[in-house]
Amino acid sequence: MKVMIVWTLLPGSAAESVEKFLAGDASTPEGVTLLGRWHRMNGAGGYTLYETNQPTQVFRAIVRWADLIEFEAHVVMEDGEIAPVLAEEFGK
Repeated sequence: MKVMIVWTLLPGSAAESVEKFLAGDASTPEGVTLLGRWHRMNGAGGYTLYETNQPTQVFRAIVRWADLIEFEAHVVMEDGEIAPVLAEEFGK
């Protein structure tokens, strides 16, 4: 499964977050593949896309930052994955 993390820095956490990130504390846990990480231009947050069959490991990746960052986690699917379901459900 693919999990899109939407993250936003908590007020006043920028300096500590940058220090922690540059120190390598944003490593990906075992059993999780980092597909990409994107940062918003205003520096206030961004997006991380993981792939895993172990959602608790995604939780492990984000919980280490919970004192500095607010997170939303969304399971996402690509068009090719949902097209057969749509065709079956809507008869096309």
